[in-house]
Amino acid sequence: MIPAPFDYHAPTSVDEAVQLLGQAVSDGRDVKVLAGGQSLLPVLRMRLAAPEVVVDLGRITDLADIRDDGDAVVIGAMATHDAVMRSDVVRQHALLLALTTETVADPQVRHRGTFGGALVHADPAGDLPAPALALDAEMVIAGPGGARRTVAAAEFFEDLFTTAVGEDELLVQVRVPKYTGWGAHYEKFNRISQAWAIVGAAVALRVDGGSIAEARVGLTNMGSVPVRAREVEQALVGLSPTAESVRSACAAAAAGTTPPSDSNADADYRRHLAGVLTGRAVVAAAGV
Repeated sequence: MIPAPFDYHAPTSVDEAVQLLGQAVSDGRDVKVLAGGQSLLPVLRMRLAAPEVVVDLGRITDLADIRDDGDAVVIGAMATHDAVMRSDVVRQHALLLALTTETVADPQVRHRGTFGGALVHADPAGDLPAPALALDAEMVIAGPGGARRTVAAAEFFEDLFTTAVGEDELLVQVRVPKYTGWGAHYEKFNRISQAWAIVGAAVALRVDGGSIAEARVGLTNMGSVPVRAREVEQALVGLSPTAESVRSACAAAAAGTTPPSDSNADADYRRHLAGVLTGRAVVAAAGV
């Protein structure tokens, strides 16, 4: 199908983009932001969305930067999945993000889709929100008048396909604390290759002296937003990461979650998967 008609804008700066968004909102017009387009373009073509205004961020080149910023890794919202996956800075200091990004869809999508776009889309089955939550990432949001605010990942994801980014705001960068030397792994289960995750487990570990000193665990598709498995994190600390001890510690991975029941899996099966996948991810992250 052909998308419904809309006004198209391609600003060259963040301030210009925010101004265009603000003008559309004040005029009462439905506006959408186009980043990599891997989520927006299909729904436009199927007319599941029919915005009156589209603001394309593709010409704002500085939004694609990835850099070391002292105590954090900074990833521009328009950095592609492929760029994040291949970044030496990300692999050295935030390995979990690089490993997770390797599992996103296929090479074509990874070359066009953007890191920030996936986070703002906030699909509960999307792979990137859970590791961003597990690593305590911070989202930098630009608003009217040059204002910028920082929102922790725990407050950023508000509901199904809903984030803290306002209609007249843009996610411009993601700041991730450094986890240099930590082990990491992302384990997900899907019915067919390259499909959305039925359940996913994002794990980062610091192992010291043969035991787990710190653990961070995020879960994909176990609710309307990504979930931090804090009970598992606490249970893992101090353990020698053997398959048996890890399996016992990860049994409660689904505690407090509200997974959906749909054509792919019911809630109870997802709870079972959460424990199994978290255990596998911990063992892989620990290198045992």
